[in-house]
Amino acid sequence: MISASWLLSVTLFSVAMSGTPGPNNIMLTASGARFGYRRTLPHMVGILGGCVLLFMATALGLGAIFERYESVQWGLRLAGSAYLLYLAWRIATAPPPALADADTARPLTIWEAAAFQFANPKAWIMGLTLTASFLPNDGPLLLNALALAIFMEIVAFPCISFWALFGRTLGTRLRSARAWRVFNAVMGALTAACVVLIFSD
Repeated sequence: MISASWLLSVTLFSVAMSGTPGPNNIMLTASGARFGYRRTLPHMVGILGGCVLLFMATALGLGAIFERYESVQWGLRLAGSAYLLYLAWRIATAPPPALADADTARPLTIWEAAAFQFANPKAWIMGLTLTASFLPNDGPLLLNALALAIFMEIVAFPCISFWALFGRTLGTRLRSARAWRVFNAVMGALTAACVVLIFSD
């Protein structure tokens, strides 16, 4: 039976993990600044959906495989690093909005953001901790995993929305091409710096 203390614990865990800086929130800040909140929504939906899939897969056995086989861990680390560096380069080299090509400048799609969660070290930490600490022992495993993952992402939505809105607010204050280039370079550097998280034990 779900208790009030369990709900509070999961809520606090979700807020702490989803609301603190990491690859997703840095990229959402950059996207919010460049494209605004509405155009960043698919990126946010992709994060939430990808995390639900990852958390369920972790609960159903993927987490055990990840923890048991070092080769799987290194494969994900290398894939995550490569994709993060690509995204960092994309952010850092983006031209100011006024000079951008409307046909090529776009935020991440739902599918790109969802796929990234499987290479995101923070999402893996969240999934492994969530499964080990909060997954109920009673009842169907699949339903429990789905309910827990969905509840966590409901709590996470306003947390990641904050970062996109924060980015949008910053974007309204960047009034020159030089300011945009500096902002993009900083966001790209912060995204690239997240590679350190992947190789830290």
